[in-house]
Amino acid sequence: MAGGNGLLFPLLGFASIIAFMYLSFGDLFSVNYKNEINLSFVGRNGSNFVVDDKLFYINGWNSYWFMDHAVHDHTRPRIRAMLQAAAKMGLTVCRTWAFNDGDYNALQISPGQFDERVFKALDFVIAEAREVGIRLLLSLVNNLDAYGGKTRYVKWAWSEGVGLSSSNDSFFYDPSIRIYFKNYVKTILTRKNTITGLQYRDDPTIFGWELINEPRCITDPSGDTLQDWIEEMSTFIKTIDNKHLLTVGLEGFYGPKSPKSKTVNPEFWAADMGVDFIRNSAHSTIDFASVHIYPDQWFKKKSLKGKLKFVADWMHSHIEDGERVLKKPVMFTEFGLSDLNKDFDPAQRDEFYKVVFDVIYESAKKKGAGAGSFAWQFLVEGMDEFNDDFGIVPWKRAETYSIITRHTCRLAKIHGGVTPITGNLKDICNGRW
Repeated sequence: MAGGNGLLFPLLGFASIIAFMYLSFGDLFSVNYKNEINLSFVGRNGSNFVVDDKLFYINGWNSYWFMDHAVHDHTRPRIRAMLQAAAKMGLTVCRTWAFNDGDYNALQISPGQFDERVFKALDFVIAEAREVGIRLLLSLVNNLDAYGGKTRYVKWAWSEGVGLSSSNDSFFYDPSIRIYFKNYVKTILTRKNTITGLQYRDDPTIFGWELINEPRCITDPSGDTLQDWIEEMSTFIKTIDNKHLLTVGLEGFYGPKSPKSKTVNPEFWAADMGVDFIRNSAHSTIDFASVHIYPDQWFKKKSLKGKLKFVADWMHSHIEDGERVLKKPVMFTEFGLSDLNKDFDPAQRDEFYKVVFDVIYESAKKKGAGAGSFAWQFLVEGMDEFNDDFGIVPWKRAETYSIITRHTCRLAKIHGGVTPITGNLKDICNGRW
């Protein structure tokens, strides 16, 4: 027995050290997260999203900054903090960037050249979301210059002597740039996550892909150039990944040939952006339509009451299109109200959120095509330098937090939604129907 005890104590001591190291640094020893939640792929049945044969209506949000902040140790905890806070509010999908082209912390340094350090940051974002049961809508490129955008692709082609034009709209028609983008997309879709071990195209944590954030092609108001690009790129994506949903990333403007261009569009200029909501969303490879809502960017002289009336009309019009014309879900993937407005009060933003949420809820009650909404944008404390005039820390204002969680609870109750009313959410939802 004495000999046995002499061997047992050192083994126990060694086991304790291993246990401590695993608990402290488990991510270095294992590719799987301990508390990972099993998720199913989101599918589509006509104008509805479905998960495990249940209708799925989304209370979501934007945190475009996830990948950028996951690169550095001192900012990485913000991703987990935001995801955990969102989970407590019952939010189910986050829209974020899966691109950074040639900028600070660039994922794509130059065409086909990637920074593995940044790719691992994106791996981390997906793994963190998977652990808390939140899905991600990942956008693949920006129409705007932030984080590189289509202008960066044009500069790359121009600097390599293969660009057809210095216009950033050449992103849509230059053959060399189309090859750049296809190579990028293929690399993203087939990336094997270094934490989960899954290729992105096989991971149900990813809700779906967005081709481009807010595309516009003003050099061709007819819309033919953009439409050709959408059809080619969406078809290409589906040949690689037919498991995930795909959208364009539109703002929702109606084109010059649409009967709604003069009656629903914000103002006359919206029909000349080279886009058309119906045409761009109709192709068989596009699974759902996307719309943005920025009434104070689109109108300078309307009263708040006038803006909110426009918001409701704008949403109803697109939901009607989803149900009667497209036969597809419609997602309002960005909505925001600026705090730079004269005499702005946070209560005005609360009122705006209520209008958006009420339209979605009314659609959901009827099993309609209004499939969800995504506030622009949510942050955690200490991120003022990354904020804009639309961003909020949702739990800092009790009324705003209550409006968001009440919307979660209403959606979760109808149609046996996939957000279970249990635990913390059960306490939140008590009396909030």
